[in-house]
Amino acid sequence: MGRRERKKAATRQALADAALRLFAERGYDEVGVREIADAADVSVTTLFKHFPDGKEALVFDQDVDREAALVAAVRERPAGQSAPEALHRMFQGEHSRRIHADPRFDAFLRLIDTTPALREYARRMWLRHEHALAAAIAEDAGLPDDDPGCRALAHFALEAPVLVRGTGDPDAALDRIFDLLANGWTGERVG
Repeated sequence: MGRRERKKAATRQALADAALRLFAERGYDEVGVREIADAADVSVTTLFKHFPDGKEALVFDQDVDREAALVAAVRERPAGQSAPEALHRMFQGEHSRRIHADPRFDAFLRLIDTTPALREYARRMWLRHEHALAAAIAEDAGLPDDDPGCRALAHFALEAPVLVRGTGDPDAALDRIFDLLANGWTGERVG
């Protein structure tokens, strides 16, 4: 990455960090884009150059990277590894980084859960990711883009992180979900 790209990435991160800090302190609806720009020491025009989709996009600043990672997990997986196994590994790594490395993650999730505009933006983003992931799975398997099995795998793989929240052992829950996605329902009791 060149100097210019590094500066852009640093500005983008400063804006996202300032927005999250202000939203956490005062609430999403109480913070304006001018305040966020001021906190990041940039103009409002610069804010919108980095986040043209508006204030909600500041919370989901890694949206594009996440979608690319989902597609790459399927397309660039090692030979012999299934798509569900590749997605499982990806989500295991994400889960460990978020839960164990960032104590602010619970506050981030509460912010989304309690803000209607953010919940709606997250839903639209989730649907875009689901379509992109389903298309990558279908392409990899040589199936039509609208194959219901590919769409189901994408849907439930993306739902896995939500399903493990609040469980006693999130790692074991994630393993169980992806075992089901990879191998199907056996009806056997676990543990």
